Amino acid sequence: VQLQASGGGLVQAGGSLRLSCAASGRTFGNYVMGWFRQTPGKEREFVAGMSWSGGTKYADSVKGRFSISRDNAKNTVYLQMNSLKPEDTAVYYCAAGRAPHAVPTMRVYEYWGQGTQVTVSS
Repeated sequence: VQLQASGGGLVQAGGSLRLSCAASGRTFGNYVMGWFRQTPGKEREFVAGMSWSGGTKYADSVKGRFSISRDNAKNTVYLQMNSLKPEDTAVYYCAAGRAPHAVPTMRVYEYWGQGTQVTVSS
């Protein structure tokens, strides 16, 4: 089972990026999918999650700017990031877990991608 995150890069403040996470090895249609991020010296934090039924949850810091979506047919989850700020700079990880709702708790997520770097310049 693998999760492959991509789409990170360098962008100016106010810009946009779209992250993708492709899952392989099994079907994740009935899994909750999430995005987390981590900066050096800090704990990994929840960014956004989407349940298999489409329910979503966002961290307060990204509400109104980020949007999570998924294409179950492609076994792929996306994170559209708009109005990016320098404080959004981090390594972003996608994750999958068996839970009925989009929850921000790391221990719910069994599978993790390798991370993709997002850097927002001021």
